[in-house]
Amino acid sequence: MPTHLLPLFSSPFLYALISGCANPLAKSGTLLPIWPSMTPAERDGGKNEGSDGEGLVHLARPAVAPQVASLELWEFGPPESSSLLSLQGKADWLLGVSRVRFWDPRVSKRKAWLSLSVQRWSISEASGLSSDHLSSGTDKYQQLKKYFLRRLKATYHRFHSIPDYSVVCGCHHVYFIKADGIYRIDKRDRTPEPEQVLNLEHISRAERRTRAESDERFQWTIQRIRLSPHEKHLAATLKCCHTEELKCVVVRLGERIISILPPHYILLELRSVFSFEWATDDVLFYTTLEGLRSSCVFRLDLVAEGSGKVTSVYEETQPECVLVLCQVALSRDRQILAINCNSRTSSEVMLIDVTKSHLDPFVIQPRQLDLLYHVEHWKGSLIILANTGPGQEYQVMQSPTSEPSMASWASLFVPNPDTTIKDMDVVGDYCLLVLKTPANELALSVMSLRNPKETYIIELPSWACALETKKPGLADRQNVLEFLLSSPVHPPAPFSLDPEKGLLSSDPGTQAHSESHHKYVTTRLKACSQDGTLVPVTLLHAIPVEDLSQAPLLVHVYGAYGRDLSMEFCPVRRFLLEQGWALAYCHIRGGGERGLSWYRQARVEGKRKGAEDLQACLQKLFSSGVSSASLTALTACSAGAVPVAALCNRKPNTMRAVTLQAPFLDVLGTMEKADLPLTVEDRDEWGDAVGNLHHRHIIASYCPCHNITPQRYPSMLLTAYSGDPRIPLEGVLKYTKNIKKAVQTHLNRKQNADCESAPSIVLNVQPGANHLGPEDFVQMLEEEAFKLAFLYTELNLDTPQPRRKRKS
Repeated sequence: MPTHLLPLFSSPFLYALISGCANPLAKSGTLLPIWPSMTPAERDGGKNEGSDGEGLVHLARPAVAPQVASLELWEFGPPESSSLLSLQGKADWLLGVSRVRFWDPRVSKRKAWLSLSVQRWSISEASGLSSDHLSSGTDKYQQLKKYFLRRLKATYHRFHSIPDYSVVCGCHHVYFIKADGIYRIDKRDRTPEPEQVLNLEHISRAERRTRAESDERFQWTIQRIRLSPHEKHLAATLKCCHTEELKCVVVRLGERIISILPPHYILLELRSVFSFEWATDDVLFYTTLEGLRSSCVFRLDLVAEGSGKVTSVYEETQPECVLVLCQVALSRDRQILAINCNSRTSSEVMLIDVTKSHLDPFVIQPRQLDLLYHVEHWKGSLIILANTGPGQEYQVMQSPTSEPSMASWASLFVPNPDTTIKDMDVVGDYCLLVLKTPANELALSVMSLRNPKETYIIELPSWACALETKKPGLADRQNVLEFLLSSPVHPPAPFSLDPEKGLLSSDPGTQAHSESHHKYVTTRLKACSQDGTLVPVTLLHAIPVEDLSQAPLLVHVYGAYGRDLSMEFCPVRRFLLEQGWALAYCHIRGGGERGLSWYRQARVEGKRKGAEDLQACLQKLFSSGVSSASLTALTACSAGAVPVAALCNRKPNTMRAVTLQAPFLDVLGTMEKADLPLTVEDRDEWGDAVGNLHHRHIIASYCPCHNITPQRYPSMLLTAYSGDPRIPLEGVLKYTKNIKKAVQTHLNRKQNADCESAPSIVLNVQPGANHLGPEDFVQMLEEEAFKLAFLYTELNLDTPQPRRKRKS
């Protein structure tokens, strides 16, 4: 019996003991295999826990149905109307009833949290010391933190009703996520009443009873929901907030009738599931995550009432040093199930025709070095997005399903120079492409698959910086593309595109925050880097650029693993803009903003270009009249800390303060230790510091931890997590010690002793293992409030005053 599948027994607590995954891909559409999902900022991990038994698992219904918790319709206040449950208001209610969507700075991931107390870890795995003991310099910000905590709560309150795509439409029901689980309403009822399908509180109770750590509380977030084709089963994935443990649950759905048994009951749990899709009502394909590697595909057959059988479908044979991500995805027309096996340098895709009974996979194109591709399905043909275009960039290809290999691929669409393809979907008889234009703006390309020469471009609003497409539900329109547009300061706005009519429409009923689309300005600049390369900069501001000279500036940067800098809505960023800040997003090389070549230019030997690009971006902003060095702060997370900290070593006078979250700072020390997670796999990104002397010299030339010198550094807030498996805490502690020593040496020099104050070097070590930061809402708010208190203090800014309400 596979170790990730465990049977359940008839205990009312084990009824809710489920397992799942944290898949960063919210839809089953295009995954451009430039490896954006397994960076240090986004690698989800899970442990494979063993069990006894054979391949056939006997399942039991619970003897007692757990009590269903009451449903809170509003998180922040009462509804304005008592008719929210009427059919007329059901669509608006479904958007409003969903738990407010909270945005992570790296990943746009909807978070539902359970209001259980969480005992934070008190022991640092790196040193054996408590997190509080390791933290230093945090006391003077506590009072201001309390103030910003109140302000941020009010800000999130204002945006609690913005739309998201967590609602799933089935054949007869609509499913949505609340704080305590998954609910559904029946579309056939004239007065639909919410019905709970999955209770998170019972899961937490069962977990606490089965754990040796009796004093530890558990908190879960629901990651994804998938319905079987005829709504017979539901599968959902969960993630433990503070340990990154993954769980998937399979629920048997039933009708709500008077019975001894509950209408919905959990069949089984699947541990460490990374991605999953239903092929039929009784067959589920899924992949598992072992450590930070997803290389196995399994098939679950619910062969009879109360039993399930798991068989292995595929196991990646790449060497251990090659980090592989296997993901299953269902095509929009629900006829093809794709198994995408991607590494950073190659792809292999297998397809399963779910309309046939045997469900055997077949390979499209065997793995080939430097070939990256993704496959969609259209009427017996395969629409392929592959990096076979000029400069090894992406283009659209087509081949018959009967002859899928590369020899049969024919070109359909090649983007114009300096235009990059960011995503692809097939909607009806049209191929829709999300493009990034030479001006660094988003656009949609619509191509008729019946006549590929009929291609037209749809311009999107200039403020749009991020696009999220909706995975269509069982009852959704299949010939219309629905998507959300947003920016860091513009809340998501729903749009739909009918490609046949060429009609792009927005939903005026959900545009409560549409005034910000015109009030806040998006300006796109280009900075000339040291080698002449033009680096895009996105500037967000509320007043004209010429009036920004005295405005505080927060600069965001990443630049690694071919991953775009996150540009999705964040209420904290909106709050800053309302307080007079300007926000800049520097799209430096190493990211994916300008395509695969943009990424390749800043790998291994080109890593120093990231800091050069960042310096050029700051110079461009200052020369354009935007802020000044004394009012500028830089912020980054994970690998984004490398160019920021490298610039601090080279040009510390170009900024006043820096905030780094889960920062990667000791590149050389980490890449020397092959036994650390991801060190061997990351050699494609950073180089081989052990076996290649040239690579070692390059890493040593920019590594933040090994280039610290006595000089005036900006104030720094370093937030680390004691159990983070991706960023060793040892490196953060080492960097903090070295930077403090360098600052003190600089101040001890006689000529500087009386005329220069010491910068604040603040180390904030938080308990937990979540590399992305806390998923608990309160903890996340506290962390953000502390950052604001730090920024306002170090930039010597006046505390913002709340806006006064006008008298009526």
